[in-house]
Amino acid sequence: MSNVMAVGGVLAALFAPAVATEPVVAPAERITISVETVNGSGCPAGTTQVSTAADNTAFTVSYSDYYVLAGAGAKPTEFRKNCQLNLRVQIPAGLTFAVSQVDMQGFAYLQRGAKGTQLNHYYFMGSSATGQQSHEFNGPYVGGFRTTDRAASLVYAPCGQERNLNINTELRVDAGDSESGTSLMVMDSSRGSVRSVYHLSWKEC
Repeated sequence: MSNVMAVGGVLAALFAPAVATEPVVAPAERITISVETVNGSGCPAGTTQVSTAADNTAFTVSYSDYYVLAGAGAKPTEFRKNCQLNLRVQIPAGLTFAVSQVDMQGFAYLQRGAKGTQLNHYYFMGSSATGQQSHEFNGPYVGGFRTTDRAASLVYAPCGQERNLNINTELRVDAGDSESGTSLMVMDSSRGSVRSVYHLSWKEC
């Protein structure tokens, strides 16, 4: 009898419905993000701003001088630019966060035969960098672009430790076999909705 009861207990445990883990909502207390360092040809001093969503579910990075050029009239150094941001994120005690999705927006004007590339990756200081994500656009192309990268697995900031978040982005444009004209790509906040949005996922420590 005891063996039957034991087997029954094992089977009950194996086939018991899994207990769903409730997602942790973003904290009500406003988080703050400050830019500690800025490096790169795509973000000269004073041309980058970071703002947090009112509900703490995301933050936005906007640029005012981030562009690349290739082709007629472009300087040899203008085909590639990058921006490296080191962000200090202050959050309530007892919680941690991860970047779950990144939406990048911009504008491209690519001649026939030209190609544009947008890259980005992010990681916490002291942790391994995420895989670099890239998107290509082939000319002819005129208009806005938007890319979305969702994290394959969430990498949370270590609980109880201050780890700044590094964000690296890059734009490239290759004139290719286009015979004339200039090709460009830009991430510029002056174009209204053009921005980079980093969505956050929260959990308790």
